[in-house]
Amino acid sequence: MTAEKIIKPANGYLMLVIVLTLFVGSIVLGIQQEQPLYIIVSVLSFFGLFGFILVNPNTSKVVVLFGKYVGTIKANGLYWANPFYTKKKISLRASNFDSERLKVNDKLGNPVMISTILVWRVTNTYKAAFDVDNYENFVRVQTDAAVRKLASMYPYDNFADEDHDEDITLRSSVNEVSEALEKEIDERLTIAGIEVLEARIGYLAYANEIASAMLKRQQATAIVAARHKIVQGAVEMVEMALDELNKKDIVELDEERKAAMVSNLLVILCGDKEASPVVNAGTLSH
Repeated sequence: MTAEKIIKPANGYLMLVIVLTLFVGSIVLGIQQEQPLYIIVSVLSFFGLFGFILVNPNTSKVVVLFGKYVGTIKANGLYWANPFYTKKKISLRASNFDSERLKVNDKLGNPVMISTILVWRVTNTYKAAFDVDNYENFVRVQTDAAVRKLASMYPYDNFADEDHDEDITLRSSVNEVSEALEKEIDERLTIAGIEVLEARIGYLAYANEIASAMLKRQQATAIVAARHKIVQGAVEMVEMALDELNKKDIVELDEERKAAMVSNLLVILCGDKEASPVVNAGTLSH
């Protein structure tokens, strides 16, 4: 037997009535008639009490007889089978697993802390019971291995100053990374008869030893990008001002005065602090 086999033993309620009747009746008749046959029947019926199997909703019982796989009971209810059967309970419910925070290196070699949240359930009880030693521990170990592999495939983030422009990153491509993680874990857990319902990154951050440096780097990148936007906007505003002055013929400026005006406007528009206006009561030359 190498595959799951679904079985449905005898009705447990009917067998409960039969076994109790035989057990109680044989004891009563054995006392009244003092015949050893009734004692044998009472002993056999007593062992019959060990044959009852209770299966709760969304659980299963894997049945083995002297090392041989007999089958799996998945339908909930009370059943009766061979008292010598060995029963192993396997839950069919969806289970939630939150892995520990692992320190791994991303694609660029930066150490990051990462953890995953996994939702899984058993679909093949034979594989879960016999193809792996402990299927719950198997889930934990293989999930950690899959997370380590996934983190090494993608960078934490893109850095414009190093010309790293990846299509998928751990920080920004949440859906793509989750799909890749789910596929990787599902392939690893197939051997244990386990289906992955959902897998996603639960925690992601730089490791403590580089977190401060990376934060400063991100801030510097953001400041440079903001300055670039400010300068670009200031140049456009200066250009618009000169065009409007020339178009409306408000004042005629030579190249030297244009340069001075451009310098003053750029200082005002690009400065961190508010400019203090100076009123010129004379001419433009003084």
